[in-house]
Amino acid sequence: MSQLVVRDLVKRYGPVEAVRGVSFEVARGEIFGLLGPNGAGKTSILECIIGLRQPDGGSLRICGLDSAAEPEKVKQRIGAVLQSTALQDKITPREAMQLFGSFYEKHADYEKLLERFSLRGKADATFDSLSDGQRQRVALALAFVHSPELVFLDEPTAGLDPQSRRELHQAIRQMREEGRTVFLTTHYIEEAQLLCDRVAILSHGRIAAIGKPAELIANAKALPRVSLRTARPVEMRTFLGLAGVAGAEAWGEGARLKTAEPGRTVIALARLLESLDNELLDLQIEKPSLEDVFIELTGGQT
Repeated sequence: MSQLVVRDLVKRYGPVEAVRGVSFEVARGEIFGLLGPNGAGKTSILECIIGLRQPDGGSLRICGLDSAAEPEKVKQRIGAVLQSTALQDKITPREAMQLFGSFYEKHADYEKLLERFSLRGKADATFDSLSDGQRQRVALALAFVHSPELVFLDEPTAGLDPQSRRELHQAIRQMREEGRTVFLTTHYIEEAQLLCDRVAILSHGRIAAIGKPAELIANAKALPRVSLRTARPVEMRTFLGLAGVAGAEAWGEGARLKTAEPGRTVIALARLLESLDNELLDLQIEKPSLEDVFIELTGGQT
């Protein structure tokens, strides 16, 4: 059974149609990512789903409920972490959880939540004294005060340092291990490839592609790349005659070759450098990535 079903969703802001008939489903227990350039409609879709904005068309079913007909029941079963969390400066994580927990019919054990999100040592610290990473963990704890089935995360790691981002990634994986469904928006393509079971790529308010990251990458038009560095510079045009090479460009202190047959290209490259009495200092073979798919489908929008 799908935890989220979006059908023909439309959202307009005056004459601008930000979301144009978007449809997708999110299965129970999966991490689903929504990717798109700035302005593509990601946040508008999320806000329509969780009830912060009124859609101009389409339908939404959340946890088996019609969100338009039963919005209060829906809110009891979902949790959300938006791009920024603003609380009173002097409220503590413990007090915030007690306050938010009072909004729901049932709530989780606050002490267990403090432990789970590594907040026990900061449970009674004021919100204005917390770091960005600690504030994000408070936001996650607040989203879990009522043990939601479906959790929405809007750019959850934006602005976090690498260590905080790593910790949050682990928390997201744990949600899935517990059987929860996670819907996240992100502009970090590597993050989506690392975490998500499936992703939808949004372009100009429409779904351009949807599927497992590996499936989308397999269908990419981008070619594998061979990146190399040599002891002495080699003119780019010299590489164009190598087996499989479809393009060559300067890359840092070396070159990057686009090739349909990286194995044959590497063999031909070794022979070429030997004939030039030049030494190969470094070589890497890179397969197409989800970022390549993203750029293909969005036209390099930012």
